[in-house]
Amino acid sequence: MMEWKLNDQLRHIARLHPWYEPLLRLSGITLSEIDRSPPALSQLPLIDTEALERHYYGQAERTESGLSVYRTSGTSTGIRKAIYYSPEDDRRYIEAKTASYLNWLGNDHGITRAMADLGTGHAASTAIAIFRDLGIEAEAIPFTAPVEEHVARLALYGPQLLYTMPSILEAIADAHPSPRSLRIRKIILVGELASAEWQANMAARFGIGASDVLDTYGSIEVGAIAAFSHELGRYVLSEDVYGESLPGEMLGYGPLGPGEGVLVLTSFSRTLFPAVRYVTCDVVRDFRIMAHEGRTLHTFACITKRIGPELKHGEKISLYDIEEAVNRHLRDALLRVRVESNKLRLYIKSSQLDERTAAAIRYDVEHQIGDIGMMIRNRLLQGIEVIHVSGRDQLPAGAVKAKKLYQ
Repeated sequence: MMEWKLNDQLRHIARLHPWYEPLLRLSGITLSEIDRSPPALSQLPLIDTEALERHYYGQAERTESGLSVYRTSGTSTGIRKAIYYSPEDDRRYIEAKTASYLNWLGNDHGITRAMADLGTGHAASTAIAIFRDLGIEAEAIPFTAPVEEHVARLALYGPQLLYTMPSILEAIADAHPSPRSLRIRKIILVGELASAEWQANMAARFGIGASDVLDTYGSIEVGAIAAFSHELGRYVLSEDVYGESLPGEMLGYGPLGPGEGVLVLTSFSRTLFPAVRYVTCDVVRDFRIMAHEGRTLHTFACITKRIGPELKHGEKISLYDIEEAVNRHLRDALLRVRVESNKLRLYIKSSQLDERTAAAIRYDVEHQIGDIGMMIRNRLLQGIEVIHVSGRDQLPAGAVKAKKLYQ
């Protein structure tokens, strides 16, 4: 059944993106013959950054009716990315998110009020509609507002569910004298890495359990991708999204860590983006296809980092593992990671950080994260420095996504 579903999607993508059929021919695949000789997924061309910049981001503006367009940061050619959604793409995205949230909350969740506190883009623009589909009253806070306004709005509105990014949640917890008093019962995360230790510590600060936090994974290109299953202890790809985990060397990057691979996705729900073997540049650990309750699930343990030519040591440094190490020692840590002059610097704001704890963190990062230890021994990194900062404004930060590797 998979092959016929794939054949239909190949025809659909080729019709909407005329440059795709010549790519198929370069791989020895002819659309007129795929029913007689269906191609395996591994035979299809990879849609990587280079292919997208050459064909998708540089295309003439689409003019079909009812389109949504989301513009993101520029490509290496200086072109600002325009990513399109058809009405059908939008509908399927909202359905996938709604199903994911309801599966986690349960039919008798009792949530009546939610707050969306996000950046810009697709997740932010659809959040209110998704909560209303669930019968939940919802409001939104602009991410550009000062953190004091976020805290005040939360206190005034009193949501039982907060939908936000990890960096924004950190800022709220840091700015509020008692996050528990906000009485938030459920938290949905999107947009940035959130390690298991970090989630457990943040849940405790808000007075809820780790299972009351749902970490979701998506992208503007594909839409809804995965959500963490507390039952399985793994991230599970959304229905109609097929995953592969490929070695870094196959994609022109260096070798990755044990059990790691670059996540490649094929979506059978997305049309106005060519998500057929789309290379996400996200590195996942322990990718598995498994059977569960009569379904075949594509799963992985965690996202460890992003790779790309813009990250000098991106193939080796796992932000996930660094965050896990820091949060084992500190329950209230705000962490940013920077590589400067070949030194790994960990900027940490925490009321619990002292010299003894800083030394323990340095030891764990060097000795428990094999790739970093090897880079230090090979003098690719000169060492690890833990920098204690007193204010959140002293942490390296981008406009919205703050949990990343800075250089």
